Amino acid sequence: MLNLSVLLENSAQKYADKTAFTFMDSSLSFAQINGAANQVANALVSLGIRPGDKIALSCFNLPYFPIIYNGILKAGATVVPLSVLLKADEIHYHLENSDAKAYFSFTGTEDLPMGQMGHEGFQKTEACEHFFMIMPKSDMPSTIEGVETLGTMMRGQSPIFDTVETKSSDTAVIIYTSGTTGRPKGAELTHSNLFANTVLSADLIDCKPEDTLLIVLPLFHIFAMTVMMNAGLYRGATSILLPRFDAEGVLSLMHKHKVTIFAGVPTMYWGLNSYLDTNEFNISTIKSTLKTCASGGASLPVPVLEKFEKTFDLTILEGYGMSEGSPVVTFNQLDVGRKIGSVGTPVWGVQVKLVNEEGEEVPVGEKGELLYKGHNVMKGYYKNPEATARTIKNGWLHSGDIAVKDEDGFYFIVDRTKDMIIRGGLNVYPREVEEVMMKHPAVSMVAVIGVPDDEKGEEIKAFVLLNEGQTTTEEELTEYTKGNIAAYKYPRIIEITKTLPTSATGKILKKELRKL
Repeated sequence: MLNLSVLLENSAQKYADKTAFTFMDSSLSFAQINGAANQVANALVSLGIRPGDKIALSCFNLPYFPIIYNGILKAGATVVPLSVLLKADEIHYHLENSDAKAYFSFTGTEDLPMGQMGHEGFQKTEACEHFFMIMPKSDMPSTIEGVETLGTMMRGQSPIFDTVETKSSDTAVIIYTSGTTGRPKGAELTHSNLFANTVLSADLIDCKPEDTLLIVLPLFHIFAMTVMMNAGLYRGATSILLPRFDAEGVLSLMHKHKVTIFAGVPTMYWGLNSYLDTNEFNISTIKSTLKTCASGGASLPVPVLEKFEKTFDLTILEGYGMSEGSPVVTFNQLDVGRKIGSVGTPVWGVQVKLVNEEGEEVPVGEKGELLYKGHNVMKGYYKNPEATARTIKNGWLHSGDIAVKDEDGFYFIVDRTKDMIIRGGLNVYPREVEEVMMKHPAVSMVAVIGVPDDEKGEEIKAFVLLNEGQTTTEEELTEYTKGNIAAYKYPRIIEITKTLPTSATGKILKKELRKL
């Protein structure tokens, strides 16, 4: 038997009064987080939530996230974390596809009305029975009349709960991820998938009870969830939560809390470098305490890495992972060494190989698709056996990424077989953007690609063919798309064109568009 909430429960016993999470001026101990998670679990059971039921969660990096996350796990249910940037129709799709029985959504802000969007998505989803609004303070009334809040749900519930026994092979979390075709797919990650990856991640980032982690990567993203939040819970470390990346805010918190461990996507390192280029900030305290920096989500440009390392006098450890891999597959490991530009070597218990199109392993130095197997490989895509069968063959997960292995066993990601765009560490599926844009009355055809961008790694560009006799502008199309899709997905560059290159079968040749 294994329930992932043991990560929190064990530290609540061992480090009861120690600070687990700090957000702004408030701090909660491990015992407080565990007690609140027990209240959530008791409330869920009283509502009739059964082991195996799916429960969705949309929340910023706030202490409510680990509380609700662990409350769901304790009840034996499955957590379905959703991006905070999703719009109502996207939320409806995720709730419906995951068979969510309940949904917790933070109320959001004026700029990002998550609660309103969430409630709209919930109302469209017949099978989802319960909606709870997470308010900034537990005693605040809901911003939508008649909607119950997390605070009222927890009120009167016992802070003691006998955690439901789950099998290690039961699904703990469903993380929505991409392909180049169709809509996002739910990767089913088991309690053992996530437990093993958490334990090895704690070693990779050298996390100890005395450490202080700064979590600015979004907790709904598997990188932050496993490598930072769960690793910190496992080791009894203190985590500082920051809901949105802001270079000055990150540096100020690093200085104030004497942060020792930081993880970010390449755009965050780029942002910190850029801020320090143009602003005065005394980083001497940060340099004296910061010991580990990790990077993932996309390839970190070598000039960005070298500049950051020179400024802070430390080594950034870069790794490679996927939602389907819980996430860590390879990493530049402290006991193995690292190579700049490399994503390191396979982590404990994971095998990696590179194969050609015939499935044969390629020699050292030659390009091949990266395959891996081990304790980190997902159970499969939820309710999608066809996609699972295409992705996992004989236990090997086919990543769709092209890599090279050097003579020392270090892997370098060089290309990708998928058209997926990674913008600022977040996955964007071109077809999803194309489908939204093609709903515009003036639009006939759209082809979306990723183009290189210094800040985001890749930026989204759309080539648009208009219907005969119709007119519109790039600006108008940008606003239209922005209003109908998550903020990180809409194209910042739009080019209205007369033709799109196609093959003999009529397939748009995106590789030709990338040459333009």
